[in-house]
Amino acid sequence: MEKIIEENKQGQSLVLEQKEGNQRKLFIESYGCQMNFSDSEIVASILSENGFNTTQNLEDADLVLVNTCSIRDKAEQTVRKRLEKYNAVKKINPNMKVGVLGCMAERLKSKFLEEEKIVDLVVGPDAYKDLPNLVAEVDEGRNAVNVILSKEETYGDISPVRLNSNGVTAFVSITRGCDNMCTFCVVPFTRGRERSRDPQSIMEEINDLWSKGYKEVTLLGQNVDSYLWYGGGLKKDFEKASDMQKATAVNFANLLEMCATALPKMRFRFSTSNPQDMTLDVIEAMAKHNNICNYIHLPVQSGSNRILKEMNRQHTREEYFELIDNIKRLIPDCAISQDMISGFPAETEEDHQDTLSLMEYVKYDFGFMFAYSERPGTLAERKMEDDVPEETKKRRLEEIIVLQQKHALYRTEQHLGKVEEVLIEKESKRSDAHWSGRNSQNTVVVFPKENYKVGDFVNVKITECTSATLIGEAVGYSENN
Repeated sequence: MEKIIEENKQGQSLVLEQKEGNQRKLFIESYGCQMNFSDSEIVASILSENGFNTTQNLEDADLVLVNTCSIRDKAEQTVRKRLEKYNAVKKINPNMKVGVLGCMAERLKSKFLEEEKIVDLVVGPDAYKDLPNLVAEVDEGRNAVNVILSKEETYGDISPVRLNSNGVTAFVSITRGCDNMCTFCVVPFTRGRERSRDPQSIMEEINDLWSKGYKEVTLLGQNVDSYLWYGGGLKKDFEKASDMQKATAVNFANLLEMCATALPKMRFRFSTSNPQDMTLDVIEAMAKHNNICNYIHLPVQSGSNRILKEMNRQHTREEYFELIDNIKRLIPDCAISQDMISGFPAETEEDHQDTLSLMEYVKYDFGFMFAYSERPGTLAERKMEDDVPEETKKRRLEEIIVLQQKHALYRTEQHLGKVEEVLIEKESKRSDAHWSGRNSQNTVVVFPKENYKVGDFVNVKITECTSATLIGEAVGYSENN
């Protein structure tokens, strides 16, 4: 595998892995969660063994794949608009083939071929190993579909081709699927049941990244705190495991310890956590190891106990507060971010005020906030009336956003005057004279380039801030460099 440097649309240099001898070009785009971006790297790896190298230029592609998200209707509409762009290019290059991957493919299945005539193949998240066969079918003039969900597939035996890579940070998938069945969420239906990846294969992938010069890894899963390896199988079947399997099982806290201990100079992050599944030993592992970043994405969705129950979230407002208190007690400078939904069915003004008061208690560093979007096939869609008027949803969402912006500025101001370790990831979007990286708390830090380079760990004194960005001056390399 050789590496070439190519620029993306923003003019940033990207490292692309290319296999010598491959003649066909693959253009792949990803939308939605980080898991989709990780899955796209698995797809690129599978197709690299079957004659395809990736390209950043749509017009050059023999095969175009879009990895989709179904979490909200807006995400699906974005994909459909993108398909219009592909159609325009396909009129110029009629030999180009177009495929849809991911959650939207799993949800719509063969219906996609009827709705979008441009689409040649539809492939669900657990069927990527079948892509060479499906592409062969398309090459012979037939449409191809595989959207069967698996109870075993983790892609642990695939070494991903890094896409759009800065050569510094990478995603490593550790679990797939979700068992939590939140009433608003399509993930259990599009990604299947929870199953975990063999820790040995995880460590092998991370060690390989380290040998290639990567400095930071994000461990990924729909619910990383549910990670549980006992020799294979679904998490729900753990109680049936043998005594030996139970005695030697590896949970998420164990996995964090393994990663942090094996590679003390590499930084580790993880996403996403679920409040009902995050245990004290995970927080203790974070507190113990300096190379586990002090940042937790901890979706809550609502501050109202009544709405949390309607959402089938298996925690209360009070239990969430207890978890926040434990995090702040053990890791005082830990940053916390949220997912929040406004206008869930039957949400009252009192429920909304509960959400705002929860936000006041936590004062999140940043967040991802959305108006409720009814998703086909979910329990909420089948059993609940989407009865909150759109104007009310939008007004409540705006109040949530305004409060979050206030808290974000409050949190960034806490960094002023401090010297913090920053991993340089890329050139600043606003100035080619500045570097951009992130601190342990996942906040973007911008500072003058001087003689530093991408991949350096640098100590930066924070002198200014906005609600989203820290600005400072480098004062030297950190001890991790």
